[in-house]
Amino acid sequence: MRQSERYFNLVHQDKNTGARLGRLETSHGAIETPIFMPVGTQATVKALTSRDLEEAGAQIILGNAYHLYLRPGLEVIKNAGGLHKFMHWQKPILTDSGGYQVFSLARLRKLSDRGVEFQSHIDGSRHMLTPESVVDIQLILGSDILMPLDECVHYPCIKDEAEIAVKRTIAWARRSKLVHSQQSIVNSKNNKNYGLSTIGHGLLFGIVQGATYLDLRKYCAEELVKIGFDGYSIGGISVGEPQDLMYNLIQATCEYLPKDFPRYLMGVGTPEDIVSAVDYGVDMFDCVVPTRYGRNGTVFTSSGKIVVRNSPYISDLRPLDEECNCYVCKNHSRSYIRHLLNTDEILGAILVSYHNIYFYLRLMEKIREAIKEDRFMEFKREFLNKIICA
Repeated sequence: MRQSERYFNLVHQDKNTGARLGRLETSHGAIETPIFMPVGTQATVKALTSRDLEEAGAQIILGNAYHLYLRPGLEVIKNAGGLHKFMHWQKPILTDSGGYQVFSLARLRKLSDRGVEFQSHIDGSRHMLTPESVVDIQLILGSDILMPLDECVHYPCIKDEAEIAVKRTIAWARRSKLVHSQQSIVNSKNNKNYGLSTIGHGLLFGIVQGATYLDLRKYCAEELVKIGFDGYSIGGISVGEPQDLMYNLIQATCEYLPKDFPRYLMGVGTPEDIVSAVDYGVDMFDCVVPTRYGRNGTVFTSSGKIVVRNSPYISDLRPLDEECNCYVCKNHSRSYIRHLLNTDEILGAILVSYHNIYFYLRLMEKIREAIKEDRFMEFKREFLNKIICA
């Protein structure tokens, strides 16, 4: 297993909780953790420009290899000089393999030990994704952090099915690591700089699966650590299980992972989910919630969610959040934004999406500051009390 100190530094751990500060080095800059990654599935965070994301304070965004492979296609992105240049984003990008998207297209795909054969949801064409091809796709994209192909199962899932998926995920992880290592060696020889070759070539994270079975998650985590990855992700969470069970799975899985590597919780979640997971030792998050909710008129505020398109806000001249300092809150009222949303003006979705992303990123700043000052437990208690009482 490689030493993580070259690219991930565990800066500080809160004295009273599992919350921790870290610094993750990538070829497009360093990331201060805990961090939230806005989701830019198709080379765009919906309704927002790269300038918006910069202004809001995004350190890293997430793309999706499955979607980009299908459209616009690898040749288009390669011709542009890679994903960063294609979408005009010069900070780090993490790309998901598309395993979850394949999972959600159950009627259009066929799983085998070789990989996943699936039918495009766009035009019906048939494709085959293997662990090797998924790594190759992300290398062509120029991703800073790559996710391997894995198998995610539904909730609820019988243990026999979950065990098959775990063994397949581990086998695919081993194959992904092999092809990534081979390409890293080639890259290091070309650059004559072996010590930094992996960072320059993109970091590869392993994904822990196991459904709701802690013994399977423990087994999967241990096998992935034996293979050796640059970071470890918690997959198969928030697929329909109750919140208490979800939290138990996150906490337990973190305990199975090495402390000196970054931990990434995939696809979770709401602000309260993030604050709770940070307590367990999670470093990285992504979710479509802030922009998806934003397009529907749901606003995250310091005192809980509001649905600004509803009638109580028709003449409300207050900002979306009186404690927020974003462009939207400094310049526009709830009344105006409600009008935009209810007349289907695009600007309404843009403004609420911007505010929600800004809210999430400010939340992560507050979390990092609380950890630094060893007061995360107090911060968590106050934050959750506000949310519950709202």
